[in-house]
Order: sequence, then C-alpha cells, then structure tokens
Amino acid sequence: MFKSMTIAALALTFAAVPAFAAQKAHNAKITVVFDHELPNVPGKSMRGVLVEYGPGGYNPAHTHAKSAFIYATVVEGEIKSKVNDGAEKVFKTGENWIEVPGDHHLVSANASKTKPAKILAVFVVDTKETELTTPDP
Repeated sequence: MFKSMTIAALALTFAAVPAFAAQKAHNAKITVVFDHELPNVPGKSMRGVLVEYGPGGYNPAHTHAKSAFIYATVVEGEIKSKVNDGAEKVFKTGENWIEVPGDHHLVSANASKTKPAKILAVFVVDTKETELTTPDP
C-alpha cells in the first residue's frame, strides 16, 4: 500500500515537472519516460527524460536537481548545447554529453530551423528530488 502511494505521489510530481518546464520552453515537449529506484544504491533513482524539439525549439538556460548526474544522447537531428564555460557545440544523432551536479546548462536547442530533434537525458538523482529542471530566473 505504502509503495503504491509513493509511486502515485512520484507520478503526480513528475507529471508536473514537464508541464512546468514546457511553459518556459519554446517549441519543445518534455516527457519523463521512465523512473526507477536503484535497488543497489539506496536513495538514488534513474530517470529518463525525452526532450522533443520542433524546428527552432529550445529550452531556456537552466540547472538540474542538485544531486543529478546526467547522460544525454541525441536520438534524432542535431542539438546545440553549452554547459558552464565550455564551448557551444552541435551534437548529431548518436553523439552524447554528460552533466554533473551544479552544472549550468546555458544552451539547449534544436540546431535546425526546419527539422525536429530529440534527446534522451538519463538522470541518476536522489529519489526524493521533485524538480529535475529549474529555469534561470
């Protein structure tokens, strides 16, 4: 019973996260596609987030949950990304990058104005985290 209530509460929490992020995004859809507690790492979960950018779509500058380690891979199209003081780079289908706790994601955008693009971001995060992304003020 408790586990069912916890799962239901998490589902409601994460349903709200994409909606909040989508309100700030331009031509982008954000969906949590999986959420699984890691049985061998108590207190940690792995969450998958699919970010679908329409032509010219982007997310504003943001940070992620303070505990988040992120592996992002481009599954379609080309994505412009800039993390911290690194160079802005275009990642093509099959290419990837990582983000560690405290990183500031300054650019996250579709590199094309005419074709869609998608990334799958896999988070390893504290299970109790309720917001995966916080837009800059």
